[in-house]
Amino acid sequence: MIKVIRHLSIEKLMYKLSASVVYAILSAVALNLFYQPGHVYSSGITGLAQIFTTLSHQLLGQTIPVSITLYLLNLPLLVLAWLKIGKPFTIYTVITVTLSSVFIHMIPEHTLTTDPIINAVFGGAIMGSGIGFALKSGISSGGTDIFSLYIRKKTGRQVGHISLAFNAVIMVMAGILFGWQYMFYSLLTIFVSSRVTDAIYTKQRKMQAMIVTKNPEAVTEALHSRLHRGVTVVNSAEGAYTHVTMTILITIITQAEYQEFKYIMTKVDPTAFVSIAENVKVLGKFVEEED
Repeated sequence: MIKVIRHLSIEKLMYKLSASVVYAILSAVALNLFYQPGHVYSSGITGLAQIFTTLSHQLLGQTIPVSITLYLLNLPLLVLAWLKIGKPFTIYTVITVTLSSVFIHMIPEHTLTTDPIINAVFGGAIMGSGIGFALKSGISSGGTDIFSLYIRKKTGRQVGHISLAFNAVIMVMAGILFGWQYMFYSLLTIFVSSRVTDAIYTKQRKMQAMIVTKNPEAVTEALHSRLHRGVTVVNSAEGAYTHVTMTILITIITQAEYQEFKYIMTKVDPTAFVSIAENVKVLGKFVEEED
């Protein structure tokens, strides 16, 4: 059992590190190939970093790179994540924010098109894909994602909806400072990004697993120790064909835990019959595990 848990931890670590790299590349592509060339402002802290970079050029006569302003603006939010969301979560977020700044600095700006609508739509889709994939992998892209996750833990509202409301303030700032046309194009990209984020980030969706097993103690112990999920035990179930006495276990997991759950079952009891019901509703207390 200890060997299984250790393998799961290594596998989870590598998966999250890979997700950080994927997000960093997607965010850099969205920013340097669509947002910056199209004068479209991104959502959240990235958009705020763009605003500060533009202001630095206008006020100081010298442009501070977005990669630097983005990193500096994330620092106080990383403190919030450390205190309110979780230390492992924050460590992965620091890695993701650092990689994002590095890739934004490394990938040069290039104008694919000057059409602001195309830049807004495709930039939003790419950025939303990166954010959704990062959150689905149990990491944060930093910025307002941290704030949105904190609010979702308290209210249960979807991350994309929270970000949409929060980012409206940043868009008004962009409109006042640089012209209202930039605000409207930026609102379009935020809308696209939030919809793609909600489509990909499905961690909050619940799944019911019904397990028919001959080894209920081992399975229950694995689910308790690894996923920290409660299990309902139905004893003395009988197979209609074999007439063998079995035990039925019922538990609720999140979709983000499904791959780990599947791995546990293949290692602990590969002969068990498992039925999964997706997107179930839960009444009563259901704790979302910290990453």
